[in-house]
Amino acid sequence: MAEPRLKSVQCSSPAGLHRMAYKEWGDPANPRVLVCVHGVTRVADDFDALAASLSDRYRVVCPDVVGRGRSDRLRDPGHYIVPQYVADMVTLIARVTANNEDEAVHWVGTSMGGLIGMVLASFADSPIRKLVLNDIGPVLDGAALARIGEYIGQDVRFASFDEGARFVKEVSASFGPHSDAEWAKLARDVLVQEPNGEWVRHYDLGLAKPFAAITPERAEQDQAALWAAFDAIRCPTLLIRGEQSDLLSRATAEAMTRRGPKPQLAEIPGVGHAPTLMHAHQIAIVRNFLLSE
Repeated sequence: MAEPRLKSVQCSSPAGLHRMAYKEWGDPANPRVLVCVHGVTRVADDFDALAASLSDRYRVVCPDVVGRGRSDRLRDPGHYIVPQYVADMVTLIARVTANNEDEAVHWVGTSMGGLIGMVLASFADSPIRKLVLNDIGPVLDGAALARIGEYIGQDVRFASFDEGARFVKEVSASFGPHSDAEWAKLARDVLVQEPNGEWVRHYDLGLAKPFAAITPERAEQDQAALWAAFDAIRCPTLLIRGEQSDLLSRATAEAMTRRGPKPQLAEIPGVGHAPTLMHAHQIAIVRNFLLSE
């Protein structure tokens, strides 16, 4: 199996320039581009299995969203918000489609990555031609958001990788059943060892700042804006839901199938938030949708 190439692109925020790292799989000359974007505390490596499976048909591009993994940290953590991420992805797409006749891409987004894709797909002349939303929608459960926000901001440190891996497995139990090797990879992708020997999670703790600023009124406004964005999407869309998800309710998923792009709905049994798309049956759902005419 071919190894991915590690690259980066320079983006801008109101506070200055920053570098966004990405992994690229498949033929670098392939004009068919698939962009895969991870969840709020995860990284590009989450898509290794999916990217390897689809690299025969696509050039698969998997960024570390700014503030995570190999990418830079923002000078002002107040900019860790979806509009900034969307702007970064526009820059990335311009880079990876520079030699194409158009800037068309397909998109797979898990959780936060799905929100970014939803907003970008809602724009007039959007480059997204097919969209996969993995366990995310316009309605975000308040309790689940509070849980995520609290988790993000904790400065948790581990004396060993194994201790950190146990923590990752515990807080990620909603991902569903995985082998020991898969859990080890899921941990290895998001843990980094500091010079003092301690292991920490590989992202900027400042990601928690925008969560702390969310008020009930703001959440209501954001939800209305997300529904408006969803209703504006015109490309073929697949919605994946973990059967036990606490972030995307079944009622919201079913409502989504009746409006906007009227997505196909695929529910993954025995999984909460969010399906990891590591297993063959989950990959097949995505592959079959993306490659269908």
